[in-house]
Amino acid sequence: MVTCTKCGTENEENAKYCINCGAALGRMERTETRPRDECFGLPRGGAIFGLFIGAIIILWGLTEIFGWRVELGTFAIIIIGILIVAGAIYGLTRRR
Repeated sequence: MVTCTKCGTENEENAKYCINCGAALGRMERTETRPRDECFGLPRGGAIFGLFIGAIIILWGLTEIFGWRVELGTFAIIIIGILIVAGAIYGLTRRR
């Protein structure tokens, strides 16, 4: 039996939710509530990362067309750093 930490009701061992109050039970439920489409700790982070990769490709194309001298590797490192910092900030604000 699993005891609900919210109301104290005893539930079946494999229950995910309390039969009395509906609260989530056990560690497994906490991991299931995390959005599956996070990247760099950001919701829809995969889409955000895709936008930045697209921006790098566009910048690369513009450098070829106009003959600009831009280090794309440095630009990519900066973008990845921004994504990591944004994910950390989002994670800190989500815990409150």
